[in-house]
Amino acid sequence: MTDLMAGLHQPGDTVLHRLPVGAKVLGLAALSLAIVVVRDVRAAPLFLVVTLLLAALARVPLRSVWRAARGVLVIAVVAGLLQWWWYGGAKAAETFLDLLSLGLAALALTATTEVNEMVDALARWARPLRVLGVDPDRVALTVALTIGALPGTIAIARETRDAARARGLDRNPRAYLSPFVIRVVARAHESGDALHARGIGDD
Repeated sequence: MTDLMAGLHQPGDTVLHRLPVGAKVLGLAALSLAIVVVRDVRAAPLFLVVTLLLAALARVPLRSVWRAARGVLVIAVVAGLLQWWWYGGAKAAETFLDLLSLGLAALALTATTEVNEMVDALARWARPLRVLGVDPDRVALTVALTIGALPGTIAIARETRDAARARGLDRNPRAYLSPFVIRVVARAHESGDALHARGIGDD
């Protein structure tokens, strides 16, 4: 799978690659908050330029940038059209550009951070919650399983879609959704059985 938004990492030695995970997460949170809070159509293109510069600084291939942007493009178009219908063209343009900026900001983090680094950092951050009964290792395992399941789920979605198209049923939602849900649930049961066989979750 080559979808960076699904958690795959692009190896490199850029400034963003060398930054600590905590700094990158805080930076992403601050940038995302600014994009959401600043309600000005004039600021939206500036945020988009900033996120494009971050992707360039991380040396993410243009093809990967396009794939990541394409992933949120449909949502951005739909949200922009709704905003245009309710509030006009300026609000629609702002919403469209802001959603693209948020997607590219997440791409900069995902492309420069290994999944294991994120999971280890999350386990460290969750340690103070032990006093509340939270198991940091279990939290990290849950996140790791979720991230690991995303590429498989995307693959299942594509395979199910292709199978429906081969049968000439690509316009029938039930021909796609029903097999997709069944396969995803079956995969979840298989993962649960594998964890149970290793004694994880028995307590």
